[in-house]
Amino acid sequence: MSDIVLPLEITEADTYPPITIRQVAAAVAGNALEFYDFTIYATFASQIGASFFPNQTPYVSLMLTLITFGVGFVTRPLGAIMIGRWADRHGRRGAMMFSFGLMGVSILGLALTPSYATIGPAAPVLAVFWRLCQGFALGGEVGPTTAFLVEAAPTGRRGIYGAWQGGSQNLANIVGGLVGVILVGVAGEVAVAAWGWRLAMLLGAAVLPFGLILRRALPETLHRPEPRLHVHPDAATLLASAPVLLQGLGLVAASTISTYVFGYLTTYAIKTLHMGAQVALAASMVSGVCGLTGGLLGGVLSDRFGRRPMLIWPRIAFMIATLPAFILIVRYHNAAALLGGTAVMTFLSALTTASLFVAFSESLRKEVRVVGMGAIYASAVAVFGGTTQPIVAAIIHVTGDPVSPAWFMIAATAVGLIASLSMRETAHGKS
Repeated sequence: MSDIVLPLEITEADTYPPITIRQVAAAVAGNALEFYDFTIYATFASQIGASFFPNQTPYVSLMLTLITFGVGFVTRPLGAIMIGRWADRHGRRGAMMFSFGLMGVSILGLALTPSYATIGPAAPVLAVFWRLCQGFALGGEVGPTTAFLVEAAPTGRRGIYGAWQGGSQNLANIVGGLVGVILVGVAGEVAVAAWGWRLAMLLGAAVLPFGLILRRALPETLHRPEPRLHVHPDAATLLASAPVLLQGLGLVAASTISTYVFGYLTTYAIKTLHMGAQVALAASMVSGVCGLTGGLLGGVLSDRFGRRPMLIWPRIAFMIATLPAFILIVRYHNAAALLGGTAVMTFLSALTTASLFVAFSESLRKEVRVVGMGAIYASAVAVFGGTTQPIVAAIIHVTGDPVSPAWFMIAATAVGLIASLSMRETAHGKS
């Protein structure tokens, strides 16, 4: 009997038990904090612009703020490669600890940077520096967290576990929107412009010690054997393959453009539709709730029906719904139209998120999983995430058409749909 070796699929669950709810929460909480800062910056873009980039022309001030927001994407590929290589060689937990700590310090630094009125040109210089640090940290966060969730998930449940990668980003939207609504309601719009956005960032930094404690207790998944049904061809070959790179860039670009258009809706509602700040901030919270719900549902459905169908059909539905949603928002420009349109669009878009992350993780062997997934994701986000909001603002300014962001998202989604149709199925051992 001692010579009998049971199949890996049977012994894996006993030797490497699935991560607990507390461990999932630790990974999710860290990822949420890192995206919380990006949410807060996008949410309070106009107020931050007034602090660091004062200008007599509001459009110029807003564009400088959005460009600085985009600067944070420049270092994301660098963080993905450097932190990702370390994670693939030494472990996911250490990489997650480092990126989390760096993001916390960067949030604190930006929140405490004096305004232009206090220290002059040094203020925007420091703001750009902290944004570069934040981008590096966030670039190195997505790969290790996604790999951890996928590797530690039980066979057949990678979709729902991996869905928490996008889910944590939506949690950041919920909390960021809620903080904004409360601050405007309690302190007023003038106070929020003066110091409220700083308080919102400091609240995120306050979570840093607790997140580090939780992440220290995470198990390491790097050395866990892969189940046989998920063994794939050599990952280096996959990474060198032009179709894989194009598929990844197309999928992430489509998702990223929609995500950052949604993130711009608060500023869009205030600057373009001239709505109240509290209603506009509520849109960020609604976006987070519907994104979280859609993302988790998409993860469950991808485990049942496969990744590929969940990359295709929700995109088609999203393309159909986007233009009517924007037309209603612009025509009525009230709370019901803004929140309702935001809810529909973010829910449909989020249905694809889990499949996007998990499909690429399943396509790569774990020795290059983090750097491969992270590099593809961060490169696409660096190009399209950093430019989406300035492009949207410029399109609206040039055309004078407040519905124009809908066409931008539809075009991006069409590219993502083409990439989805060329994808192979990775769930259930079909890749």
